[in-house]
Amino acid sequence: MKLTEIAVEGAIVTDLRATERDDALAELLDRLIESGATPAERRGDLLGLMIEREKKGSTGFGRGVAVPHVKHPEIDRISAAIGLSSNGVEFAALDRQPVYSIVLLLSPADRPEEHLQAMEVIFKSLSKDTFRRFLRQASTAEEVIDLLKEADAQQLAG
Repeated sequence: MKLTEIAVEGAIVTDLRATERDDALAELLDRLIESGATPAERRGDLLGLMIEREKKGSTGFGRGVAVPHVKHPEIDRISAAIGLSSNGVEFAALDRQPVYSIVLLLSPADRPEEHLQAMEVIFKSLSKDTFRRFLRQASTAEEVIDLLKEADAQQLAG
């Protein structure tokens, strides 16, 4: 599985407006809906599940990154929105620092193995300092896509 297969190009937000977790989740979810990756009538369910998941434990794992994720029976393919914030989002991250890069992952409920593969691919890239730094510096969706392509190539090679 590749990052470029997961990320929805129309759901890459390089100028995230939200400064609070729930607003950032809504902003990214709306971009996935606008890009046709998920049905609009599921917005309330999905947002509720994401907020519920965050209350159990933050998906802000530190180093300026969060990977909120949810599985739902009405989702038919894995998709991700990527949000970048220059000011940072209060995400109750494990290191108590603001989050600057968010990868919001939606997965089909009946394919948990695909969800785990997607999470693994995302975390492999986000665990690298260079990837995180370049992602945070990206100012256009094209720059983010190029970075994802480069990360995919490195994973295939390595």
